[in-house]
Amino acid sequence: MEVQWVGVEPPRLGPPHTAVGLIVSILLALWPAQALEMFVGKIPFLEAVNGSTVLLPCSYASCIGIKNLYFNWQFNDNGTMQKVCEATIHSEESTPHLSIFRERVEFIGKNHHNTEKKMNNVSILLWNITFEDGGKYTCFGRNPKEKGRNHSAVFTLVVVDELRVVDNTLAKIIGACVGGSLAFLIGFMLIKNFTLYVLAKLEEKNKECLVTSSGIDNTENGLSGSKADTKPTPKKK
Repeated sequence: MEVQWVGVEPPRLGPPHTAVGLIVSILLALWPAQALEMFVGKIPFLEAVNGSTVLLPCSYASCIGIKNLYFNWQFNDNGTMQKVCEATIHSEESTPHLSIFRERVEFIGKNHHNTEKKMNNVSILLWNITFEDGGKYTCFGRNPKEKGRNHSAVFTLVVVDELRVVDNTLAKIIGACVGGSLAFLIGFMLIKNFTLYVLAKLEEKNKECLVTSSGIDNTENGLSGSKADTKPTPKKK
C-alpha cells in the first residue's frame, strides 16, 4: 500500500506595495476620526436662575478644513431628542443660515481663524429660560470632507429659583492653616539663621580670646619671643 504525502504550500505574501497600501488605507481611515472636534468649554454645565438669559457655548475645529459641515443643537427631553436648531456651513468663510425649531433661541455663532487651526463658534442664546429648559443639550457636527463622521459634545443646563450661596468656611480654614504654616516656617528659618549667626560670632570671639590669652601665658613663662629671652650683651675683657 502506497502512502502518499500531500504537501501544503505556505501562504505567499503579496508584493510589498500591497502591504504599504493596506497600512496607508488604515491610517487614512483612522486619521479623519479625530479631524473634527466639537467643544462646549472647560466647564460643560451651568446653573442659572429662572427667567434669565444663558449662553450655550459650542465651537468646532478641523485641521483639514470643512465643506458643507452640518451641525445642530438637540435637547434631551426625558429621553427624547428634540432638535433646537440646525444649519449647514458650506465653507469657513460662509455664514450659516439657521433653522430654529424652539422659541426664545438665538444663534450668535461666527467664524474666526486661529493661526494653527480654524476655530468656529456655533453657540446659541436661550432667552427667559424656564424650568422646562433645564437638561442636557447636545452640540452635534458632521463634516462630509472627513467621510461624514459624527462628533458631538454635551452641555448641561440647571435652572433654579435662586443661586445658592457658596459656604467658604472650609476654604477660609484651609487658607488660614496654609498661611499660618507658611508664616511659622518663615519665622523658624529666620530664627535659625539668626541663631547660627550669633553662634558664629561667639565662636569667633572665643578664638580671639584664646589667641590673646595664649600670648600672655607665653610671655609670663619666658618662652621664645618674650622679654625673658633677652640675653645681656657680653662685656669685653
